[in-house]
Amino acid sequence: MQANVQQDPATGRYAKCIEVSKRIRWDIDRDVIRGRVFDVSRKFLPDGLSMIGGLDFLGDGEKRLVSQIQGRTYANMFGLVERFIGAKVAEIGREHALGDQVAFEALVRFTDEELKHQVLFRRLEAMTADTMPAGYSFLPQPNDVASVVLGKSTWAVLALTCHIELFVQAHYRNSIDADQTLCPLWKDVFLYHWKEESQHAILDELEWKREDAKLSPEARDRAVDDLIELVAAVDGILQLQAAADTDYFLRICGRTFDRARAEAIGRTMLGAYRYQYIGSGVADPRFQSILGGMITAAQGERIGKALAPLLS
Repeated sequence: MQANVQQDPATGRYAKCIEVSKRIRWDIDRDVIRGRVFDVSRKFLPDGLSMIGGLDFLGDGEKRLVSQIQGRTYANMFGLVERFIGAKVAEIGREHALGDQVAFEALVRFTDEELKHQVLFRRLEAMTADTMPAGYSFLPQPNDVASVVLGKSTWAVLALTCHIELFVQAHYRNSIDADQTLCPLWKDVFLYHWKEESQHAILDELEWKREDAKLSPEARDRAVDDLIELVAAVDGILQLQAAADTDYFLRICGRTFDRARAEAIGRTMLGAYRYQYIGSGVADPRFQSILGGMITAAQGERIGKALAPLLS
């Protein structure tokens, strides 16, 4: 008689991610770029993400330029974070290699898709360099950032990763998809990116919860500190890049601004980046629910206190 085999309830969710991954699989040139170039007569980022609506002293062309600079950084930021995400997913995937083969396949596909996304975003940077004025710099180095992030606990890295891939969903659904004024190629990039990231967010949640189940209360408390340190490190990157992007805009926009207006542009750039890469993910109901189910009220207060200066 054959014994009944108890299947892990999560296996069905891993299997669904595999099925969707196969069905929506896309190619960079055939499906996304399709021989096109960026249309610099249009915005890249919608106003809800770029926050340029508050800069009422800018003309339409100047606002469009701000959105294109931010859009260029937006793509580069995803290329940056997917360096450490791919490495971490490859690492945790090995834990399934001699066990749940469905979970293992799902994470192998996840890693493969993250590598493809890195190639896509490197292509986009080369393409935008050909269409925008010289002088732009993306300052954080992917390998250096990955080394810092991967030095933290797996729980904290998965928390940050889940946060990132949930705000990808929110940005596309709430802002990018409905805006018909955006550059069609730029918009398509994030349509196809969103399709695969939707599955990645599910896998992030499964692996984050699996990691959480291993931890003692003391280890989880240390992991919360790691997460706070990672968010602070992200904010350091945002401050650096916001200053660089503001300087680039001021050099290429074609006119000179007084100090007060130049500072307002810088504040808007940093505020937009803090919202895009921190605030929008923290506010996501799904992220709040997952995180809230793992931590104590005191730990939640500690996280909230650390975030408050960044989200004001």
